[in-house]
Amino acid sequence: MKKILLYTIISFSFCHLFAQNENKLPYAASKPDTTTLMSPGSVDSLPQMAHFFPGSYADFQVDNLGNIFVLTPDNQLKKYSGSGDSLGVYNDVKRYGKVAYIDVSNPLKILLFYQEFGTIVTLDRFLNNVSSLDLRQLGFYQVTCIGLAYDNNIWVYDALAGQLNKISNDGTVISQTNDLRQYIDSVPNPTLLTDQGGLVYLFDPQKGAYIFDHYGGYSKFIPLKNWRHFSVINKTMLGWNGHEFLKMEEKMFAEEKKRIPGYYLPALKILIMPDFLYVLKSDGIHVYKN
Repeated sequence: MKKILLYTIISFSFCHLFAQNENKLPYAASKPDTTTLMSPGSVDSLPQMAHFFPGSYADFQVDNLGNIFVLTPDNQLKKYSGSGDSLGVYNDVKRYGKVAYIDVSNPLKILLFYQEFGTIVTLDRFLNNVSSLDLRQLGFYQVTCIGLAYDNNIWVYDALAGQLNKISNDGTVISQTNDLRQYIDSVPNPTLLTDQGGLVYLFDPQKGAYIFDHYGGYSKFIPLKNWRHFSVINKTMLGWNGHEFLKMEEKMFAEEKKRIPGYYLPALKILIMPDFLYVLKSDGIHVYKN
């Protein structure tokens, strides 16, 4: 099943502070307006607070249906609906070590990547364990990132071999690139892989984005310096560097910057979605109306 893409290019204008609700998250998933561009807005006005999840979280993700996946410091994964109701808990936290990445691009197929053990665990929408893959047994010995492919298979990047691989759910290799050192000066060390809009992106926070087609054919490299996070919406790359929102149009090669308002900082992670902006801080996840 093809991945659902319901994102939008982001507007960073904000409204006034709204009352918080301790128990529910009033999120209504909506179809994005793909004509909206990042507008100047008033970065000094207070945003509308939709909800606050108090607690200590190691990471979180939000799928395109508005479901929120939070990872606790002890590796427990919890899923909440857009209204804040609990939809599932994954408690098998000790078998494979620390979760390095959560892929929720398909709400019906959740991928957990355990980099230290070279293992991918697939969960269903209720967070039940469906299957697991030992990547080392498949011959991939230094995988730094994985991601769900548009055709519901799995992309795997092996830094030791310098290859991008597509594998099936049972581990069968479907496609494999040549050693990337044939095309570039040094092997990338990406931490994030995403398949969006007909392209596959490998993001190396020290260098930038390496772009491939859906068949794994290498296309180009876009330097992105000091980006702390990376996402792609309609072939527009978005991120932040700790004090600025960053935007790069793939065809324009011109980086746009916008100062992050002080009330979002300090932030451990910022995730931008069509209707809400999620900010992970030391005291919890702050959700603002976009």
